[in-house]
Amino acid sequence: MQEPTSLLYLRHGSLALGIFPPYTRKQIKVLMVKKMKEEIVQNLRNVYDPEITTVNVYDLGLIYDIDIDEKEKTVNITATLTSAFCPFADQIVESIQRAGYAKNVLNVNVEITFTPPFTMDMVPQETKDIMGW
Repeated sequence: MQEPTSLLYLRHGSLALGIFPPYTRKQIKVLMVKKMKEEIVQNLRNVYDPEITTVNVYDLGLIYDIDIDEKEKTVNITATLTSAFCPFADQIVESIQRAGYAKNVLNVNVEITFTPPFTMDMVPQETKDIMGW
C-alpha cells in the first residue's frame, strides 16, 4: 500500500484545495482529473447547436464521452450531432473542441460518431422536463 503524502495542496485555477487527511499521489491525480472534467462540462454547457438554441450540447445528450489523459494533457471528446446532414457540423465540432481546453490541457480531439445515432431517447429526462418535451 502506498504511503500517504504529507500535507499537500492542489492548485486548480485560482482555487487552492487543502487536502486533509493527506491523500496518495494517485488519489490527487483522480481529484485533478475530476476537476478538469467538471471544467470541461461547464464549458460544454456554453456550446449550442445553432438549430437548437434552447439546450446546450451537453444537456441535449450529444456528448457521449470525455476521456482525459492527464499525462499527455490531452482530452478526447466523443460526440454526435442531431443529424448526419447537420449544416452547422463544422461550427459545432470547433466549439466542442474549444470547450475541451480546460486548464493545463494541450490537445483536444473531437470524434463525431453516429453509433448510436442520436434520438430523443438520448436526451436526459431532466432536460426533457425543463423543456416540456
